[in-house]
Amino acid sequence: MKTVCRVYDSYAQARATVEALERAGYRASDISLLANKHVSKEYADVQEVSDTAKGAGIGGALGGGAGLLAGLGLLAIPGLGPVVAAGWLAATAVGAAAGATAGGIVGALVDAGVDREHAEVYSEAVRRGGTMVTARVRDEDSGRVESIMDSQRPIDPLGRREDYRKTGWQTFDTAAPPYQPSQAEIDRMRANWPG
Repeated sequence: MKTVCRVYDSYAQARATVEALERAGYRASDISLLANKHVSKEYADVQEVSDTAKGAGIGGALGGGAGLLAGLGLLAIPGLGPVVAAGWLAATAVGAAAGATAGGIVGALVDAGVDREHAEVYSEAVRRGGTMVTARVRDEDSGRVESIMDSQRPIDPLGRREDYRKTGWQTFDTAAPPYQPSQAEIDRMRANWPG
């Protein structure tokens, strides 16, 4: 199995990617979506996640035929705070699945086979408003999945890393304060959010 991971600047790009993967026959249980809480008006004002809300939705898509996006819920991930998420990666990052590591989201990505430098940038990109889509696929399907995921213009992790470093960023920091996006950034993040 191989893990293919991409981060998008808008929810619309990520949603289109998930829908394309599902149309291509990939199971919702092998796809994850993780988004900054600001993609949703419903969750934007949430500062902390209650125990009852932690993990809401992350298993919702695993057994049903409604697809991954039907299972979106709010949960807390160390270093990201409240996020809108569904799927196996979210469960792993909060310790809800076997094999979870103490490394939070970066550790979960690295354990799944994502390059550490990319995992750091991807995690920071979500913290700053991006939406991550991750798929676990057979090795022989990885090229096809990469092509599907790249069709929605994901961020370039190397270029984004350089952009972040220009502002003093060095690595993903689980103790960093929550990111406070501008209204323009929030509008961009929410593009094509249902409801």
